[in-house]
Amino acid sequence: MNKYHLFYLCFKLPAQFIRAQTAIKLIAFVLLVQIAFQGAAATRQAQTGMVTRVVDGDTLWVKTSVGAQLLKVRIQGIDAPEICQPGGVQARAALRQRVLGQSVTVTSGAHDDYGRTIGTVHMQGQDMGRWLVAQGHAWVYAYRSKKALYADEFSQAQDARQGVFNVGQAEEPRLFRKRHGNCQSSR
Repeated sequence: MNKYHLFYLCFKLPAQFIRAQTAIKLIAFVLLVQIAFQGAAATRQAQTGMVTRVVDGDTLWVKTSVGAQLLKVRIQGIDAPEICQPGGVQARAALRQRVLGQSVTVTSGAHDDYGRTIGTVHMQGQDMGRWLVAQGHAWVYAYRSKKALYADEFSQAQDARQGVFNVGQAEEPRLFRKRHGNCQSSR
């Protein structure tokens, strides 16, 4: 065995093997990322149906087809007052008047801890979450430093004293629930 063979066995062969392993890992990583993005896009689906019930200012039931189970939908990106909280009945009434008996499109990709579908709700092209916030019937969710969906509409509703911001100090629903629980637990 000459020096070149020894060099090859000690340095070149392991380097090629490491490069091959790295290349395989890189290809696998790229494929996994691609599958994840395709999976995320595929799981986000749009369903059209008729609103049959409005539970509160951010939850409604949609009948998507004849014989299908009702889809309980929590509108994404917003938090309406609890029914037992000031503004809660008004938020439900506003949403009910707007969508009950109407055809809507729900675009969703997740479920919450209560089994509700979380998604955006559009009626005749209008985003109902955006509409509720703009009317002052809901707060927006802000995640850490990320700007919240509908943040501009929220600021405008507060400045214009729309909906719950019209009277006194409106309490954010999540803070209300911390202090009082949800309406069902207080009965």
